[in-house]
This record gives sequence, structure tokens and C-alpha cells, in this order.
Amino acid sequence: MIEKAFAGHFAADWIASWNAHDLERILAHYADDFEMTSPVIPLIAGEPSGVLKGKAAIRAYWAAALRRTPNLHFELITTLAGVNSITLYYKGGRGLSAEVFHFDSQGRVIRAYAHYAGAVDASPQK
Repeated sequence: MIEKAFAGHFAADWIASWNAHDLERILAHYADDFEMTSPVIPLIAGEPSGVLKGKAAIRAYWAAALRRTPNLHFELITTLAGVNSITLYYKGGRGLSAEVFHFDSQGRVIRAYAHYAGAVDASPQK
């Protein structure tokens, strides 16, 4: 089970990492071979499946996304805890967003799924 303290700490640090645009701090939350699923992946990384695996591939994707979104800022709305997962519901550059994170036994993300309320397009976000 995900403990409330862990969920709160993860949420606060994940949001702060993105708001600082600190790619290495962001990636520190994840296992080396984690898998990321997002409807933005085809647009930025050119991977039509919307799925990337491993820190190297995801580092390149997120670095490109951060370059395209220099004013990126997330505002946490709420944190939802599950058995081995957390969902962060937040407001970001694409409007309302939710990301679901699945964790390994060391508390690192092994799978993450991004969801966006608004339409996803390839234009830079402001």
C-alpha cells in the first residue's frame, strides 16, 4: 500500500522538480528501465505508439519538451493513492492533467501514464 506520507512527499518533490525544470531531479524519481505512456510522445519524440522505455529515451523526450515549454509550471490539485500507485491531478501547460505512477519496492516509478483534458497538439506551450 502507498502510505500517505510517501504520496505527499512524492507529489511535492515531483511538482517542484518540474517547476525547477531540473531534468536530473525529475528523472531521480524513476527506475532506469521505466516506461512512460503519453499522447504527447508521438508529437515530440516521434514514437507513434505513445510509449517510451528507459531513462535515455525519456530523458531526450523530456529535454525536448522542456525546451519547447520554457514557462512550464505545474499546480498540484490533489494526490490520489492506490495499492502500488499514485495519481497526481494537476494544472499544467496543457490544462488539467493527471499522471498515474506505478512504483517498485524501492519507491521508484516503473510505469507512468499521462492524461490530458485538453486536445493534444504539437505546438509549443506558453
